[in-house]
Amino acid sequence: MNDFVGWANNILWGPVMIYGILVVGLLFSILTKFAQVRLIKDMFVLMFKGKKSDAGVSSFQALSIALSGRVGTGNIIGTASAIAFGGPGAVFWMWVTAFIGASTAYMESTLAQIYKEKKDGQYRGGPAFYIEKSTGIKALGILFAIAMILSVAILMPGVQANAIAGAVDNAFGIAPWITGLVTALLLGVIIFGGVKRIASVAQILVPFMALVYLLVALVVILMNASAVPDVFGLIFRSAFSSDAVFGGMIGSAIFWGVKRAIYSNEAGQGTGAHPAAAAEVSHPAKQGLVQAASVYIDTLLVCTATALMILFMGTYNVHDGSQDGALIEAKFDESITYTQFTQAAVNNAFPALNNFGSGFVAISLFLFAFTTLMAYYYIAETNVSYLFKGGAEKIGIFLMKIILLVSAFYGTVKTSDLAWAFGDVGLGLTVWINVILMLFIMKPALLALKDYEQQKKEGKDPVFDPKKLGIKNADFWETYKKD
Repeated sequence: MNDFVGWANNILWGPVMIYGILVVGLLFSILTKFAQVRLIKDMFVLMFKGKKSDAGVSSFQALSIALSGRVGTGNIIGTASAIAFGGPGAVFWMWVTAFIGASTAYMESTLAQIYKEKKDGQYRGGPAFYIEKSTGIKALGILFAIAMILSVAILMPGVQANAIAGAVDNAFGIAPWITGLVTALLLGVIIFGGVKRIASVAQILVPFMALVYLLVALVVILMNASAVPDVFGLIFRSAFSSDAVFGGMIGSAIFWGVKRAIYSNEAGQGTGAHPAAAAEVSHPAKQGLVQAASVYIDTLLVCTATALMILFMGTYNVHDGSQDGALIEAKFDESITYTQFTQAAVNNAFPALNNFGSGFVAISLFLFAFTTLMAYYYIAETNVSYLFKGGAEKIGIFLMKIILLVSAFYGTVKTSDLAWAFGDVGLGLTVWINVILMLFIMKPALLALKDYEQQKKEGKDPVFDPKKLGIKNADFWETYKKD
């Protein structure tokens, strides 16, 4: 199994993927005239506008569901692993990936809004929907839906659950199987309540957990303010191989920085597009811009907070780029793995608080990873709804709940390296399909952005009319405009 997973990751995460995702993000940035910079005010203002309806959620609720998927294990352990195998310079490449990835997030989320459907009284949408409607090839939509279900219901939940179990065991000495059972039971209560319950929990829990985590990180940064120039200097030197210790690691820095940034902020994976489609908005570009902001919040804020705590406190070791590679820099106890870097950093920052860091990070990880599992279920449910109708859909959704709960429990008892390897396979599958196809179907998202900006210049609250823009198969918006 290890050999097969390793082989699959080598195929999915070769140089074509790593550099290709950067090139595609840069292309989208150019085509949108760097909307992630020009329209940054709109990105944050729009997230607090719009109201939920019987069929849809508010922009903020959709953002919260998306952030619950983005802000997860990748922000704490993923960032730590990027430093462990790519050196401090990997943090810079995470920033680059987030900056250009915001344009990718805009594209996929706007497409999801344009081609969404109202099904069984609620909005449904995502890559499977927009791929089929824009290409006219249902088989491609089915391919993506199957890949996404395999990813978020089977392969990726283990990463989140394993991180929860490892952190709780390290902090409180609770056996992983007990943590797994509790996690599965709590998750079952939420997901059996449907999307509205997921949205209600996410809009409260996600902002709270992110704010508390960022406040603790800010305290650590302020306590070490004099070291800020040195730490940022180390990041930039390492990113371009001008550091004496990490001079030969530019390839590993780019590889791990891009890989872990994509895992964390999910730009290009298509996951954020699913809750984006559920938002009740008058124009698709509105939610596309809101979802672009979620990439900034995830990587430029939460991931950076983790990275700075680790680098300020020096609680990291660096290997030569592979998980079995030789140790290049031993800054800390060599017996500590990357899964414990952040806990050790917060412990060292507050030595008088008696192991405060282990407990705080364990609780943070639980909240981050738990909400991500909620988002994974919602995404899986949306793709099951795409594939089936009527009674078959209800049966499929019920079975999906059971499968995800079992996957989450199983993830708590398998090794962390294997859990991450499975997660990387799932991530790679969906990124390949979604990003390649977006290159061929991106025009409607670009037309929507131009239309949104034009209406704004005219002093209007933008309302979408697909016929005026020559966009076909946007059936929902035809009805919406009439209503």
